[in-house]
Amino acid sequence: MIISRAPFRVSFCGGGSDIPSFYEQFGGCVLSTTIRRYVYLTINRAFNKDTITLKYSQTEVVTDPKDIQHRIFGQVLRDFGTKGIEITSMADIPAGTGLGSSSTFTVALIKAMYAYNSRYVSTYKIAKEACEVEINQLGNPIGKQDQFAAAFGGLRYYEFCPDGFVKIEPIIMHRSSFRHLENSMMMFYTGALHDANKILSEQSKNLATANEKIEATKKLCEMTRDLKREFEANNVDALGETLRVSWEIKKGLARGISSPLIDDAYERGMKAGAMGGKLLGAGGGGFLLFYVPDEEKKKAVREALSDLIELPVELDNSGATIVYTE
Repeated sequence: MIISRAPFRVSFCGGGSDIPSFYEQFGGCVLSTTIRRYVYLTINRAFNKDTITLKYSQTEVVTDPKDIQHRIFGQVLRDFGTKGIEITSMADIPAGTGLGSSSTFTVALIKAMYAYNSRYVSTYKIAKEACEVEINQLGNPIGKQDQFAAAFGGLRYYEFCPDGFVKIEPIIMHRSSFRHLENSMMMFYTGALHDANKILSEQSKNLATANEKIEATKKLCEMTRDLKREFEANNVDALGETLRVSWEIKKGLARGISSPLIDDAYERGMKAGAMGGKLLGAGGGGFLLFYVPDEEKKKAVREALSDLIELPVELDNSGATIVYTE
C-alpha cells in the first residue's frame, strides 16, 4: 500500500495571470501558500489483477481505463496503463471551495502513481504533468498556479513565462514574520460551492479580447511583485491592503465572481476590523480569507461571522509527499 497527500493552496494575489491567454502574451505571477489541509490517496494491489477499483464519492470497478467515469482518474490511469489496483480518495475539505481541490487531487494521484510504479520524478515534472492532464488533455479552462502550489508547497512566488516555463521562488522572511502571517489569517466558509471552470472560461475569453480586463490583470501582477518585496522585507502587514485592493479588481474580471451572500459576509468581516480580505479561488463561492493581525479585532470578526464555519489556518511546507509505503 502507498499513501500520498498534497496540500490545498491559499492564493494571495495574481490569480488569473496564470491562465494561458494572459501569460503567453504578458507573463504572469502569483504569490500563494499551502495550508495543512490535504487530499489523500491510497493505492493498493487489487485481488483481481485485471481490475481497477476506484473509491471516491462513488465507487467504480472496471477492467479497461477507457471505461472510467471520473475524468481525472480516467486520464491519468490511461496515461500510466496500470491495472490490478485499488485507489481510494479522501480530502480534508470538500471540492468547489476555492482552494484548488481538483489540481491538488491530480498532483496527489500522479505522485502516488509514480511511487507505485517505483519511479522517481522531480517535483517540477509532477506539477507540469498535472497541468498537462487538466489543461491540455481534459481541456479545463484553468491556470497553472494550483498544480505547482500543490506539488511544491510552502509560501512561494510563481512566475509564469510566455514560453510556458514556471519559475518558483520561496519567500524568505524571519521566522517571527512567518508566524505573524500565519496567526493573522482567518478563513470562513461561505457555504456556497462554485463552478470554477465556468467562471474561468469567461475570464479567459475576457483576457483574450477585453483591454480593460488585461490592464486589470497586469495591475494584479504589479501588486503581486510588490507584495513579494514587502514579505521579503518582513512587512507582512502589507498583505491586508493587497487583499483588499486585489479583491476589488478581481470582482470585475468576470461575471459570477461575487454574489450578495459573499458581499454581505465580506462587508461584515471588514467592518469588524479586518485589514483586508478576498474570496479564494475563481469566485462564486467557497472560502473568504481575511487578514486580521489584532487579537481583539479577531474576536470581533469571529463574532460578526459566527454564522459561517471558520477554518483554523496552519501553513504547510511539505508539498506533495508519500506519507506511507508498505
